[in-house]
Amino acid sequence: MKTLPAFPAPAGVSHITEQGMTLRDYFAAKALPMAIQEMNDAESYNINDAAIVAYQYADAMMDAR
Repeated sequence: MKTLPAFPAPAGVSHITEQGMTLRDYFAAKALPMAIQEMNDAESYNINDAAIVAYQYADAMMDAR
């Protein structure tokens, strides 16, 4: 999977060396509330499970993209 920046520097801007979070991380952050809600609806869960689910959503969004 190609790593893409979520907020790339504008063309011609050379003084920005850090690209920040990846698009995959951005998608996971957006999906995290839904993943937490899914975990809250389950009888038992570990908070790490919510993060894993959020990245599963992000990977699906990256594939669909």
